Order: sequence, then C-alpha cells, then structure tokens
Amino acid sequence: QVQLVESGGGLVQAGGSLRLSCAVSGRTFSNYAMGWFRQPPGKEREFVAAISTRAASTIYANSVKGRFTISRDNVKNTVYLQMNSLQPEDTAVYYCNAAFQLESFRWPRSFGSWGQGTQVTVSS
Repeated sequence: QVQLVESGGGLVQAGGSLRLSCAVSGRTFSNYAMGWFRQPPGKEREFVAAISTRAASTIYANSVKGRFTISRDNVKNTVYLQMNSLQPEDTAVYYCNAAFQLESFRWPRSFGSWGQGTQVTVSS
C-alpha cells in the first residue's frame, strides 16, 4: 500500500503563494501517476491537478489553471504543487494520491485511502 504524507500548507494572504509537498513510500513511485485534491470546508473533495509517471503530461482543474503547477521528483519520491495567486476560495485541506492512470484523478471518489492532508487557508 502506498503511504502519503502531505506538507507545506499554512495561512497566506490573497495573492500569495505556497508550495505543497507529498512524500510517497511503500511502492515504486515512478510507476504511479500522482495527483492533488482538495476539500473546502463543508464541501466534497475535488480534483486539482495530476501528473503522469515521467511528468510528460499534466492535467488541471479549470479553477486552478494558470495559477497552480504540479511537478514531481522521481528520485526523492515526492510530488509538489506550486500554488500562486492564491484566493480565499482556494482554502481547503489538500491531499495527494496515486493512480496508474492519469484520468483516474478526475473521480476523487474512486480513491479508497488518503493521507492526513495539509491545511491551506487564504485570507482576504
């Protein structure tokens, strides 16, 4: 089973930036596409961004396109989410996860286990 540990969240003012990290262990990291999700207060978990095994392909939710960038380091077994121009509506707990297919990340409910997440709060 893949173990996921998210970090890097915090409190930031609108317009600011944060970089999230997700350390992965338990399986061969480079065999998995990786993705980020978020769960705003009182709402369901939603897809944010995903990246293929060798970083050749990325996909983003429309709400974050042009502001967020997903990347990965297959040596450090870590996936990152660089978040720029943050807005209050980006406030959420952010989670990462792994899958064999990039398009799997479009359906958060298909994922059975999750890490503890990292809280991102954007003040106006």
